[in-house]
Amino acid sequence: MTEDREAVVVTASRYPHGYATVRSLGDRDVHTIAAVDDESLSVTASRYCDESVLVPPPSDLPAYRDALLGLAARPDVRTIVPHRPHDPYVLAKYADEFERHVDVVVPDLETLRSVHDRKRLADAAERAGVAIPDTELLGDVDDWSGNRIVKSRYNLLTDTYLEEFTFEDSTIAKSVEHVPAGETPDVDALQEKMGHEPIVQEYVEGEEFLFGALYDRGEALGTFQHRQLRGDSYTGSGGVFRESVDIPELEEAGRAILDELEWHGLACIEYVRDAATGEFSIVEINPRMWQSLACATRAGADFPTWYWLAATDRTDLIEPGYDAGVGTHYLYGELEHLVSVVREDSPFVERPSLPGRTAEILRSCYGVPNFDYLHLDDPRPILRQVRTELEGAVTRRVGSESDE
Repeated sequence: MTEDREAVVVTASRYPHGYATVRSLGDRDVHTIAAVDDESLSVTASRYCDESVLVPPPSDLPAYRDALLGLAARPDVRTIVPHRPHDPYVLAKYADEFERHVDVVVPDLETLRSVHDRKRLADAAERAGVAIPDTELLGDVDDWSGNRIVKSRYNLLTDTYLEEFTFEDSTIAKSVEHVPAGETPDVDALQEKMGHEPIVQEYVEGEEFLFGALYDRGEALGTFQHRQLRGDSYTGSGGVFRESVDIPELEEAGRAILDELEWHGLACIEYVRDAATGEFSIVEINPRMWQSLACATRAGADFPTWYWLAATDRTDLIEPGYDAGVGTHYLYGELEHLVSVVREDSPFVERPSLPGRTAEILRSCYGVPNFDYLHLDDPRPILRQVRTELEGAVTRRVGSESDE
């Protein structure tokens, strides 16, 4: 426990956004507490991480909630910064219990449902006058003549959204199926695989972008944009090489949907700029800090500090704005990208050559030497990550040999 400094709980995972938050707030003399389910995570090795606390994994949601409540009850803790997909849901569902101890900046449960439920999100986008791919429930689709994507209706499967679930059953749903034009999928098999009736969206080809924002009860406190130059898969997904941009049309689209929702808290909106129309089409909204947060903080959009100021009732001290043209890399994500080139297949995206993509990654790392974990003033997180991955590789290799 701290003596004089106010403390913040950061729900960190293996992804780099927890480290970006710890680094930002630790540099401002806020006592940082990394709540982790694995003490070997890179963030716990950082000089900016004052304390790490082992908590159950979010897959055990009741125990995870209780652990966060225990941290919130500490007299030095002022807020909890949501990073993991379960966090906004837990903080909103049990808002009365958390708000006895801390101030958190998250939407209420009904508003949260409007972004967790992608069918509702499509309806909100239509009301806001912003583009989103045509979205239908799987059982309602009778025309498979165009390229389609089948994915979970909900970002998070929970008892609030699905009657057959209990709070203990809550889980992340990430399955995505690409269905080429003219091919009719096995509807029953898809529904069984995803655990509920998923949605079907038209496939929109184009560049991927991110719009990040922090809102205070319907008012934007700060926003940010980046272009995704490479994802952790060659077909897309989370950005591992990105560059900050400032595009008025993207700003307008991002604010329009959040204004329609009268948003409160963090929002990471993923977009595709339709190659045919030029419109920014919403892919999804995540109500928490995002994987590529380090790109925003390096460009000057210091969301961790902005969140801290909002949670401590000092929004007047927030200075929004950032520099365009700032690029960053998530090195482990770049390796995952190369693995996807070998292992994944898509009927919509042409597979690049492995040597060509490897050379492209090396050139971009040399030309833009900004990295999520690699910092000369704080080398231990990247060293910890390298050691952990090497130990994991050795363990997997030994295990495979013992099975032969």
